[in-house]
Amino acid sequence: PPPPPLCGAVLLEGCFLGEYLGLLPLLLAVLFGDPGGSGTPVRAGAGAGMWLWEEQGGLLGPFSFILLLLLLVTRSPFNACLFTGSLYLLLRLFSFEPLPSRRALQVLKPRDRVSAIAHRGGSHDAPENTLAAIRQAAKNGATGVELDLEFTSDGIPILMHDNTVDRTTDGTGRLCDLTFEQIRKLNPAANHRLRNDFPDEKIPTLREAVAECLNHNLTIFFDVKGHANKATDALKKMYMEFPQLYNNSMVCSFLPEVIYKMRQTDQNVVTALTHRPWSLSHTGDGKPRYDAFWKQSVFVVLDVLLDWSLHNILWYLCGISAFLIQKDFVSPNYLKKWSAKGIQVVGWTVNTFDEKSYYESYLGSSYVTDSMLEDCAPHF
Repeated sequence: PPPPPLCGAVLLEGCFLGEYLGLLPLLLAVLFGDPGGSGTPVRAGAGAGMWLWEEQGGLLGPFSFILLLLLLVTRSPFNACLFTGSLYLLLRLFSFEPLPSRRALQVLKPRDRVSAIAHRGGSHDAPENTLAAIRQAAKNGATGVELDLEFTSDGIPILMHDNTVDRTTDGTGRLCDLTFEQIRKLNPAANHRLRNDFPDEKIPTLREAVAECLNHNLTIFFDVKGHANKATDALKKMYMEFPQLYNNSMVCSFLPEVIYKMRQTDQNVVTALTHRPWSLSHTGDGKPRYDAFWKQSVFVVLDVLLDWSLHNILWYLCGISAFLIQKDFVSPNYLKKWSAKGIQVVGWTVNTFDEKSYYESYLGSSYVTDSMLEDCAPHF
């Protein structure tokens, strides 16, 4: 028998999955017309389902999935269309337009070639997140540096990866409990393998680090771990004081909230989302984070949802220019999928000669590394 008419009041109580799939292209056509922005109308009929899933560069795939899921759960085309359409309209209403791709390329490939970005300033070659690391990275041929932004208890923006000073300095305690005056007395080279080569280092302020990078013509990847409001305010001040940052820096974060807030604060800043698959359920070296099976399982599910959201929705919402992802998940096909969306991919942390050659010669993709000089283990 012919399928029931496409009407919001019709409940398809007896439909099979195949009939839902047959209706899917028509429902999407009613909702979106051409949501992918390709200029090609949504096609119905034979093969339409496959075409929907193969469409590149837009939102059609993710919203096809959402609509299909809602159809199966609610068994109501009206409710499914209403909810999916509302999500789509909200996304279009509150999303940011991405910057022109040439702006991202100015940061990622400023010399028209693959960039090598020194992770934390090159944490294997010099004490991480220090002015010495920045100088050493420039000396060793890095195109740019990735620097971690944190704050002291009195609100001074500084360079620090952890929320405590224990791992990298001769002190102990949480950053939120230490003033800048106390922080300044610590030695950030105390626990580094080359500590004797850097006897007089201090933990730098954000401004000191920016000035040093610009002095050495290095691009900057500002890595923000949290404090979205404070971080965006501090970075906005840097962009106002040093306007050249608009063309040679990027703000990146694992937290979409930070990137969205940065785009709200200044839409001219190049931004990127950072991601490591399974980061909620596993540590950087692959070990489960939780002993309890139920808790570990919950975070595995959350990892799947986060990964799907980043790759399908959040990149569009934030209007990012680049996607930073753990090196083992980068492939030619992965690069192609992001390129179709106008987004550059940066792999991290690429620490061996063979991996660097693969990125430079085969993938043609920029990368983040702990050392510009030799192979080394990753610094999590």
